[in-house]
Amino acid sequence: MFGSWDTTVLVVDDVDANRCAMGAVLSRAGHRVVPLATASAALAELDTRLRAGTLPDAAVLDVGLPDMDGFELCRRLKAHPGIAPMPVVHFSAASITPRDRSRGLDAGAEAYLTVPVEPEEIQAVIRAALRGARLREESAARAGRLSRLAEATTALHEARCPQELADAAAAAAIPLTSGPVIAFVFGADGLLHAGGAARPGLTAEVPALAVLLRRAMAGRTGVRSVLAPAPLWPAELCGPEGARLLLARGPGDQPPVCLAVPARLARGRETEALLSRLAQSLAVAAESLRTHAEERHIALTLQHSFLPHSAPRLPGADIALRYVPASSRAEIGGDFYTALTTPAGLLVGVGDVVGHSLEAATVMVELRHALRAYATDQHEPAALVRRLDGMLQLYHPEATATLCLALIDPATGAARIANAGHLPPLLLPGRGGARYVDSQGPLLGLGLPHPPSTRIQLEPHDGLLMVTDGLIERRGTDLDVSLELLRRAAAAAPAGTGALCDSLLARFGGDPDDDVALLALRLSAGRWSSPSK
Repeated sequence: MFGSWDTTVLVVDDVDANRCAMGAVLSRAGHRVVPLATASAALAELDTRLRAGTLPDAAVLDVGLPDMDGFELCRRLKAHPGIAPMPVVHFSAASITPRDRSRGLDAGAEAYLTVPVEPEEIQAVIRAALRGARLREESAARAGRLSRLAEATTALHEARCPQELADAAAAAAIPLTSGPVIAFVFGADGLLHAGGAARPGLTAEVPALAVLLRRAMAGRTGVRSVLAPAPLWPAELCGPEGARLLLARGPGDQPPVCLAVPARLARGRETEALLSRLAQSLAVAAESLRTHAEERHIALTLQHSFLPHSAPRLPGADIALRYVPASSRAEIGGDFYTALTTPAGLLVGVGDVVGHSLEAATVMVELRHALRAYATDQHEPAALVRRLDGMLQLYHPEATATLCLALIDPATGAARIANAGHLPPLLLPGRGGARYVDSQGPLLGLGLPHPPSTRIQLEPHDGLLMVTDGLIERRGTDLDVSLELLRRAAAAAPAGTGALCDSLLARFGGDPDDDVALLALRLSAGRWSSPSK
């Protein structure tokens, strides 16, 4: 029941006796009364109170005001976003016809009283208007909490590591609890990450908490609410009454997640229900994050197992190879390089399977092995590109890849280059400078015709640089601009192949969002003999 001076009612009537009588009725019901005589005074008062954050809970308006009728005043109040939620009640001793009452309600009023009227009816109408306003306010607040919960769920799935996930979950729970929150998430490595109101000393308690959380959900799935009394829970984290632990776990052998909130919650069961939904979303996000981490580890292991750990010794050339996986926040792609000796010379190349997943890494391994197999009896780069294109169409029709291959005869410096949708190779003359080799062609896997190899002549000490796009592609930067930056950096870099790769990685490769592969080759001054068939 409303009253006991917890509500304020604005009374607007130009007749002093009527204003005093209405104010007395409302005061006896326990409302604070703000009496005013004109519509203009009411508008000024409401504007002041709105800016001060002390808007009245309701307004009672006489229809026959001298400067503006009550209908127009009501329309103006309901047109103002900050004032519109305040309920309005019309009253009049003169305008008492059904048409008058209809005009008042159409103007936005919640009720219309005709005078004379009994005090009990006035008080009941005000109570009903306040009750309706409170219900509307609570419904809007509930809708807002549900909307924030939906936004929080999206934010959870954008987290890139267990710590970010724990922090995001705690941030989402704080508006629901109006108190301290700690979110706990297990990483793929089994370590427990705490986000939110965790104190510095909490780190020492994490191992014990990890055991507690696992035991609390042993053999259970879904959501469980557990009260942890203050002796078992640090009081400064969730209050003197301990904490309410909302634990959630999906099916399978996955560890639980936990939201630790104050034991006493505002809005009781409603808040607990919202927190339970948040805990469920947290469990799903944690499972997705662990699955991604495990898949990334498998893909990275696969790539590392099939890429050379050191540069091969190729007669007639100095070669350097570098591979940098994407940052831990990104997925592993299908970047690779190769460097082989063939009867026709040195066969080097860099490629990239389109996509970022374990599947991309698997296709990369097959593509690299197929290239090595085809190169045993075929050395022409364009012919190799065509065969690899057919292999992808046959065995991986949904996959595409880029590849740049170069066959170099160190004895003569003759080089043939085939490019299948890859970044162009960069020629590094021994005398200095850098320029791109004009060699183009469609991606592998599309089944489109591939042009003949591009022929160039290399001089002693000339170099060739091949990179994957992860080195230079950045969101919001035009690729031509990035290519020019790479050309300038390579021209100014040290001549040694290893130093060249390291210099470019230092310049472009910090915390990459995509895999990076580099191959740098520089001809030596000596000559070598081709191995016999």
